[in-house]
Amino acid sequence: MRLLIVEDEKRLALSLAKGLSAEGYAVDVVHDGLEGLHRASESPYDLVILDIMLPGMNGYRVCSALRAAGNDVPILMLTAKDGEYDEAEGLDTGADDYLTKPFSYVVLVARVKALLRRRGQGAGASPVHIHGDLKVDTAARRVFLGDEEVTLTAKEFAVLEQLVTRAGQVVSKAEILEHVWDFAYEGDPNIVEVYVSTLRRKLRAGLIRTVRGAGYRLETER
Repeated sequence: MRLLIVEDEKRLALSLAKGLSAEGYAVDVVHDGLEGLHRASESPYDLVILDIMLPGMNGYRVCSALRAAGNDVPILMLTAKDGEYDEAEGLDTGADDYLTKPFSYVVLVARVKALLRRRGQGAGASPVHIHGDLKVDTAARRVFLGDEEVTLTAKEFAVLEQLVTRAGQVVSKAEILEHVWDFAYEGDPNIVEVYVSTLRRKLRAGLIRTVRGAGYRLETER
């Protein structure tokens, strides 16, 4: 899952990004409303955390512009204001949820997970993916191989999630990088191979097939 944080309080934005990255999400951060609108319009995000009081363009206008363009990405609005009018205005522009500062980080993570889960259910998708004897619960973030639970790190789970949600299809290295690592990642793209290798070791070697020159495919061993 790839998230965008649009927040001009840099310390808060970076703190949220660090925490959400530890949860296994790929997180991009921008500090300006116009840049946030551009990034959300040009890149496929699973959720946007959007502050209201922003330089360049406020959160209401960013949200309204995204919805006017037909972008249905879930939007969680943040604001230092407190009042029914502000909440109503935020929701009227198309926001999916609203959180007033200061807020608990635990509450924010719960809201993020709820919005992502709601979007998946709205699309008719189940959070539990069963592929042969592999079961991946993307809501509970648990993995089972047969009757045994397999413990994965946040990044390992995120890579597996990209493969299991498109089981039988080829998923390119670039697509995995885009959704598991953030926009600013400039490290070795072969990091994907490292994580795929680890997944093969923890799960089963033949579960993830390398399609030379194209990417990886999750398949059932024969």
